[in-house]
Amino acid sequence: MTEGVEIQRLGTYGVHVEDGAILLVRASAVTEVQGRWFLPGGGVDHGEHPEDSLVREIAEETGLRAVIGRQLGILSDVRTRRDGDKVHSVRLIYAITSVSGSLVHETTGSSDMAAFIPLDEARSMPLALYVRKAALLAVLDLRPTS
Repeated sequence: MTEGVEIQRLGTYGVHVEDGAILLVRASAVTEVQGRWFLPGGGVDHGEHPEDSLVREIAEETGLRAVIGRQLGILSDVRTRRDGDKVHSVRLIYAITSVSGSLVHETTGSSDMAAFIPLDEARSMPLALYVRKAALLAVLDLRPTS
């Protein structure tokens, strides 16, 4: 078995709650975690300002135009992919103050569905761990209830 490479990835993600529902996107079949739910956002391109990256990513994944609020915090984690690559993700988490436009689903990327999910329902969904941590930065508790 070959040893994987080390990769560092900078991404921006937004927390937006409207009428008691959080905006989430579902991981598509091109990911290793199909069906898991993420915050809208993604990788920052070379030379791109993180806030511009977040506006672009939200538009790509949801069809919505986002207004970026304050930065809520930074999350960092390391995970090993199935191919052995070790990915260090640094996630800049922002509040999204408003969105406009019509919600649409991305068809060719890492997500395949975008939705406003009621907070009570979101707690029982398969959320990526970073989503629960990012929600806490926004003073939202998405831990599963038992």
